[in-house]
Amino acid sequence: MYLGFKPSFKRDNVVGATFISPHGVELPPSKDWRELGAVTPIKDQGQCGSCWAFSATGSLEGQHFRKTGELVSLSEQDLVDCSLKYDNYGCDGGFMNNAFLYVKENKGIDTEETYPYEGQDGTCRFNASNIGATDTGFVDIQEGDEDKLKEAVATIGPVSVGIDAFTQSFMTYSEGVYYEPLCIPYLLNHGVLAVGYGTDEKTGMDYWIVKNSWGTTWGEKGYIRMARNKDNNCGIASQASYPLV
Repeated sequence: MYLGFKPSFKRDNVVGATFISPHGVELPPSKDWRELGAVTPIKDQGQCGSCWAFSATGSLEGQHFRKTGELVSLSEQDLVDCSLKYDNYGCDGGFMNNAFLYVKENKGIDTEETYPYEGQDGTCRFNASNIGATDTGFVDIQEGDEDKLKEAVATIGPVSVGIDAFTQSFMTYSEGVYYEPLCIPYLLNHGVLAVGYGTDEKTGMDYWIVKNSWGTTWGEKGYIRMARNKDNNCGIASQASYPLV
């Protein structure tokens, strides 16, 4: 199982907008952006530390869908090959916010169809005529605040998140609401996508619906329900952001 999340310490001058809570909005008890058509099928990063790219495309796919009504699968390989000067390292790891910055300054990212995933580092082949989406920056959600993350997921769309997935229990997860007391909320190593939230009817446990990039045979058909309102378990709200479209 490959990870690849590397928070960037070199680009401290690159700061996203801060998330502002929506006023006068009553949040629903559950939300699932898959049901609303904002989430592409599960993908597989393979033996490449490119989780950050899958997390970034997932969030951008959702925002592009919300703006245009079109769900377009975007190219992780574009990010792997072309965003090196933004302190991303291809299959050796990267950071979602740096990917959003690349897409902004590059004026777009190619579609998955025109620039398919290869699971290894390659030469940049970005083609401006094949752009599937673009962004104008990104928004950071207040660090460690699950309430703010809930507000964003409820009202904005799928959100990129970093988590601590370097545990045997995460690697071998198959079903149910995942809670791991051994997780370290500030030791983030895996980029994934929060696509919703809810409460388990049997146990009463609150959870996040999280899209992983390890194929459909892992977890609940590629997804995991991670414990919510459990002191930011596994750092789910420690590094959350989404692109502005």
